[in-house]
Amino acid sequence: MKTAKALTIAGSDSGGGAGIQADLKTFSALGVYGTSVITSITAQNTVAVTGIQDIELSIIEKQIDAVMSDIGANAIKTGMLSTAEIIDVVFHGLTKFKARKLVVDPVMVAKSGDKLLQDNAVHALVHKLIPMALVVTPNIPEAEVLTGEKISSHEDMEKACRRLLEMGCRAVVVKGGHLEKDAVDVFSDGKKIHHMSSKRYRTKNTHGTGCTFSAAIAAYLAKGYSTLEAVKLSKKYITGAIAQAYSVGKGHGPVHHFYKYY
Repeated sequence: MKTAKALTIAGSDSGGGAGIQADLKTFSALGVYGTSVITSITAQNTVAVTGIQDIELSIIEKQIDAVMSDIGANAIKTGMLSTAEIIDVVFHGLTKFKARKLVVDPVMVAKSGDKLLQDNAVHALVHKLIPMALVVTPNIPEAEVLTGEKISSHEDMEKACRRLLEMGCRAVVVKGGHLEKDAVDVFSDGKKIHHMSSKRYRTKNTHGTGCTFSAAIAAYLAKGYSTLEAVKLSKKYITGAIAQAYSVGKGHGPVHHFYKYY
């Protein structure tokens, strides 16, 4: 039986709720074989990020080469890429192996509020990775940084989608979790705009939601779903993972990646 494969290029979360760990759990939960390229190591728990060590650039490059030259990937997602130099290495690696189904999650801030993306890296993200992406998945604060415009309504989210599409990606989903009322995400592929609504669960245990959502999109793309189908299915998956989230540690606990099986 042919196995769908997905690669995550992101940072490691020692607390296990976000980053590489969340991505690999998501791939496994959705029946996809997961591989990884670690870009940074974080000392992190549910309360704070207490340290960040970026991986040597040559090792990031070798990880990409090792995975892609042997195992390959039907879809790829990027997460925490903390510096312009790391983004440049990832860009060249993805170009070398002609990455097509690329999901870019522009990770900027941890759930604890700690900064995960240096200011000089935003320019590299906009000009190198976003134009390569099949889907870009910013939350509202990230979309504001990328577009330079304030977002306070669904109409603003639609405008942000248009601005991001102008940067070269083929589809965008702006996540609406930071607005009040129901959790409405706005998806656009330049042809149609879709508002995807789900019930909002009042819980502090939402660590890793962005990583998990983008990893799910990559997993469904790897399995052959269309972009819109992958986003819709991922919205359903992350909603269930939040609804079944549990408390680990003293701060923001993780979503439940394997809620369907427990």
